[in-house]
Amino acid sequence: MAVHDSREHPIEADSEELTEPDWTREVETESGTNIAAEVSNAMVGLKKKFYGRGPNKAKTFINENYVFCVLDGGLTQNERTLLDAGEHRLVRQFRLRFQEVMKGPTTEAVARITGREVLTYHSQILFEPTVTVEMFILDGEPVRV
Repeated sequence: MAVHDSREHPIEADSEELTEPDWTREVETESGTNIAAEVSNAMVGLKKKFYGRGPNKAKTFINENYVFCVLDGGLTQNERTLLDAGEHRLVRQFRLRFQEVMKGPTTEAVARITGREVLTYHSQILFEPTVTVEMFILDGEPVRV
């Protein structure tokens, strides 16, 4: 049986899937069509579409060429079960590996929204309370305001 290696077969997700629909219904977030709201929408979309569950709250902070999107909640039932069993490391490891696989569509979505190239990207999950932070460094300040 062949093992699927995601590095050989990149995810066929288009950044438009993350930026076009309004993913933030029933999610507490900033409103409007500014860059921060659009990044929050895309990151909520990433979680809802590819994890199967999105956060309860999302807020994006932009300072010069640094973009931070903070997402509250959003654990899947199997992740909660693993955390209850003390498997924090395993849940973090899975989330970080998944973000590596989703790097292309994620960074493309942020580049599209900001009008800037994403130089680097990292995701981190924290527990108690559950918070995910998506961090992007752009090649300059966002073009749009």
